[in-house]
Amino acid sequence: MSDNDAYRFPVSVKGIVVRDGAVILVKNRRQEWELPGGKLEPDESPERCVAREIEEELGLAARAEAMIDAWVYTITPGTLVLVLTYGCVETAARSVVLSDEHTEAGWFTPAEVDALRMPDGYKTSIARWRSSRAGGDAPA
Repeated sequence: MSDNDAYRFPVSVKGIVVRDGAVILVKNRRQEWELPGGKLEPDESPERCVAREIEEELGLAARAEAMIDAWVYTITPGTLVLVLTYGCVETAARSVVLSDEHTEAGWFTPAEVDALRMPDGYKTSIARWRSSRAGGDAPA
């Protein structure tokens, strides 16, 4: 089988933004909480994609600092997506302005994240970013 015959996944790039010990999450139309982010465009890097998506979805200014994880998520049977998660830092202090892509946004502590209805892959990525930052959220 050639590479062109291989199964292809859409790529979704998600960002982990922590402020004052809490991570920003958005609720999708499936009533699941998730990290902000979206589909990688053909002409952009994953780092640029996540910064653009965070700006579009939440009005926040952030930059990708480190790739945290990559995993395949089954949205519905037969609908798979490759998720790349990036630890991000805010580059300016802004208030959240929710786009119409999601129904809610909120800042959640680690204990609150554990109890939310969201894919385990996101929870794992959030915990890995927090661990790598030793609980901090200030830019390095």
